[in-house]
Amino acid sequence: MKHFCAFIIALLICNLSYGQETPRSTQYIFNNYLLNPALSGIDSYIDVKLGYRKQWSGLDGAPSTQYASLSMPLGEDFVRSSINSFNSKGYNPLSRSYVNSYTAAEPHHGIGLIAMTDKAGLIRQSSFNLTYAYHLGISNDVNLAVGASAGVNFLSFNATDVIAQSNTDPLFTADYNNRFRPDVGFGLWLYSPRFFMGASAKQLLGSRSVIEDNKSVSLPYQSTTVYATAGYKIFLDEDIAMIPSFLASYHLNSPAAVDANLKLAYQDRFWVGTSYRNNDAFSMLAGFNVASLVNLSYSYDVNTSALRAVNRGTHEIVLGFLLNNRYQVRCSTRQF
Repeated sequence: MKHFCAFIIALLICNLSYGQETPRSTQYIFNNYLLNPALSGIDSYIDVKLGYRKQWSGLDGAPSTQYASLSMPLGEDFVRSSINSFNSKGYNPLSRSYVNSYTAAEPHHGIGLIAMTDKAGLIRQSSFNLTYAYHLGISNDVNLAVGASAGVNFLSFNATDVIAQSNTDPLFTADYNNRFRPDVGFGLWLYSPRFFMGASAKQLLGSRSVIEDNKSVSLPYQSTTVYATAGYKIFLDEDIAMIPSFLASYHLNSPAAVDANLKLAYQDRFWVGTSYRNNDAFSMLAGFNVASLVNLSYSYDVNTSALRAVNRGTHEIVLGFLLNNRYQVRCSTRQF
């Protein structure tokens, strides 16, 4: 019975995986780079993040996800010049005075990588993507970034643990099992110290055609996924900022999802937030920054669907490192 339940979950998530470019993350609020390659190199330091997500805790065969991301800028004029708008080392990028004195970033390049693995039931999905972005100031305090990503995705199905009536079942030899698939994405990111707007798409290659029984059959690499997001920073006083934002996502053959988020940040030291995803979950988030090197964030999701009765919620934790941090900032200057 245990194998049967795991198998059913695996089949469901396998179907969903064709409509989802990466496993779901609540912590995209802390790391929008996961969804949009245009954020490559958006800050003046090397941004490293390690994440772990345990979805639907207590449910046998439920998804678990691990990922690592690295993003860094290229260009001495950006990394070392005063255009970063810092008056001194350790200056708070979430303060009202920083926002008022900000000037657009010097044109520069950014590069990065994202490695991710997700296991759900008998299915494991692994991906590796390289990213590139170009950042350009289009006004005194507004920047536009254009980015692209390219990599591979490997979807494997552990059919050895499946109990079937016949070993010749097509499920064991299906063409989409255990194959590498190319992955290409594109993104735009418009940002200032007070607002951001972004749009991105992944799995742009869509599907490929093969000949089976003298007929052309379309096999999906994975369905294209489209994202749109925006947010605005509101200062309640000099050191407290409130940031409402939203994320809309659409996966082919799946209903559209909309996340509504609200985040409160105190100076550049810690923040708390909440998020609601339609027909799915309500989330609580928190994070804090340690000196100018380490930051940590945690989120807990409670399902609002029928799944709530069979699991104990979803946990996600992200550990970040700010390397080569010349200005010794505690958090991202574009943190939303």
